[in-house]
Amino acid sequence: MKVRAKDILGMKGSRKIVMITAYDYPTAKIADSAGVDAILVGDSLAMVMMGMPSTHGVTLRQMLWHTEAVARARPRALVVGDMPFGSYETSESDAVRSAIAFVRSGAEAVKLEGGSEYADRIRAIAKVGVPVMAHIGLNPQRYLKLGGYKMRGNTAEEARQLLKDAEAVQEAGAFAVVIEFTNPEVAATITKKLQIPTICIGSGRECDGQVLVIHDVLGLSENVPPFAKKYVDLMSIAREAVERYAREVREGLFP
Repeated sequence: MKVRAKDILGMKGSRKIVMITAYDYPTAKIADSAGVDAILVGDSLAMVMMGMPSTHGVTLRQMLWHTEAVARARPRALVVGDMPFGSYETSESDAVRSAIAFVRSGAEAVKLEGGSEYADRIRAIAKVGVPVMAHIGLNPQRYLKLGGYKMRGNTAEEARQLLKDAEAVQEAGAFAVVIEFTNPEVAATITKKLQIPTICIGSGRECDGQVLVIHDVLGLSENVPPFAKKYVDLMSIAREAVERYAREVREGLFP
């Protein structure tokens, strides 16, 4: 049965939610056949697919292109389009237009970074019927303001703000919230207080679900964050295969 946003919401308290990124047709097919609950077409593609130094460089048009590719796999999993930097911050109307563009490209929900400061954007997008996944804690799109990719919630002030952000996005209508690279105790507290599920990356095991970048899982990333887990070294396997191919061509063994 097809997974919808309401199904993800209903998983809170019943079982762990599994989300992973995918950026094209074949990886979406792989992820979906593995039985994940949600596929995030993440703006992380800027770094792992396009070699950019941060997520700031990827455009809305590029995100829509990759979302279309994932949607063509017709996955059972929920397809979540990640709203890139500059696509929703400028105004509520821009946020709604961007969200609608994602839906027209095959997304079944959108994700945007930010807490209480963007609650109005979440509310506006949800009002037109597009499910919204929020994203608090470490927001990679805000790394310049944050002073780098640092764990959040290690001070009492930050912890209070994160809880306030979580409650604000829930009140605005988000059906779930990603909590990234946040003190696990703070993430656990937020999870207990919210009625919507928390999907964490680098924020401990007490949350309602987890998300990872598929390139990190498969061992295809050049730089794996400390909170990720590499389940296979696909880079080495692929390199060995290409080396065998090159050797056989040069030795006249193929074709």
